[in-house]
Amino acid sequence: MNDWHPTTVAAVLPAAEDLTELVLDISGTPLVGHHRMPGQFVRLSLPEVGESMFAIASAPEPSGTRWEFLLKGSSLLSERLIALEPGARVYSKQPEGQGFPLPLARGRGLLLFAVGSGISPIRSVIESIRRERGAYGQVTLYFGARTPRAFAYEDELRHWEEAGIRVVRTVSQPGDSDWQGLTGYVQAHLNEEPVENTVAFLCGQSSMVKGVIEALCARGLPREAVHLNY
Repeated sequence: MNDWHPTTVAAVLPAAEDLTELVLDISGTPLVGHHRMPGQFVRLSLPEVGESMFAIASAPEPSGTRWEFLLKGSSLLSERLIALEPGARVYSKQPEGQGFPLPLARGRGLLLFAVGSGISPIRSVIESIRRERGAYGQVTLYFGARTPRAFAYEDELRHWEEAGIRVVRTVSQPGDSDWQGLTGYVQAHLNEEPVENTVAFLCGQSSMVKGVIEALCARGLPREAVHLNY
């Protein structure tokens, strides 16, 4: 495992319904400084279980020593990672993928779309924008979840809005909850969203991605202005 590096679990925290935040300490490893673009993925491994790719939810930092992830217990590896205690060892490779082309959004409007755990790499974008908010135009996040309790980073939404990031939330299965907000899929709520001089970043299920791309293109946004993080 020469290209694998041992990292340490710093925290495992509940994030939302069926979602858990995992924080890894990468200090003292060659991994520091290699997360360069929001939206990149990292291959994590537990030797006795296997390996898989996970999007980094924290913003890139040249000398940052912590990586944050949002996990859904949908695989044996995810379940084992969620069950770890602080101090446990997790092996990681260097970040992969092109991520989201954030420099293309400078001086322009930015539309962000995420569903469920797909908010993880989009959060990395938002945290990057907050550090240099004046470099970007209007930023709107369309955030969908299955139920009202399934929105990750609930306690951060206010900070995002205070930074001038508009947050539009919608629930696909409100059930008998007291949810009073929007319902349905994110692409159904674009309304009169302006798309001139705008780029869009998407992360979520393929059906959402397809629906959002179709809706944006129908509004006049060129397909080349729509970006995925893979």
